[in-house]
Amino acid sequence: MPEGPYLVVGLGNPGPAYAGNRHNVGAMVLDELAGRAGVRLSPGKGKRARTLVGEGRLAGRRVVLARPTSYMNESGSPVRGLLDYHSIPATELVVLHDELDIPFASVRLKRGGGEGGHNGLRSVSRSTGTRDYLRVRVGVGRPPGRQDPADFVLRDFSATERKELALLVAEAADATEELLARGLEAAQNVVHPRT
Repeated sequence: MPEGPYLVVGLGNPGPAYAGNRHNVGAMVLDELAGRAGVRLSPGKGKRARTLVGEGRLAGRRVVLARPTSYMNESGSPVRGLLDYHSIPATELVVLHDELDIPFASVRLKRGGGEGGHNGLRSVSRSTGTRDYLRVRVGVGRPPGRQDPADFVLRDFSATERKELALLVAEAADATEELLARGLEAAQNVVHPRT
């Protein structure tokens, strides 16, 4: 029996004003993966509405790559539509997202857990009815001083961070490929010591 595809979703906000924000790093990683897989992302219709979506192979697995075109806090509905359309269980959903609780330039893999105040994850959990999906957590670090975390993630990466951003995006894409190729535990053993 052929294996079902994984749904790999990169979270972010739509439009050029948000493109360089820390909150959009998940979408940046998704674009990198689409480039690696030679997948062109096109506007979805019907149940795939409010997404840019494409299908292909990555790390030897069938994948549906998607970027919601809704705002971050409304990501769940487009993700639910894609899971339904492709008959993919939420356990085979991989969400790429920014993570405040991890230092900048670190990448961590996990399944389930809380949302840590992340509105995109909260929306996905609410719409799918579970938190038990895979996550590629891309570290953006904590805001300096007393800066509000919500403001911090909606700001562009600093000039210093931007010098390392391409490497971070590539490492998060590598981690996603490890996850697809090896499964969670084996991928954690490879990825976590690296970053």
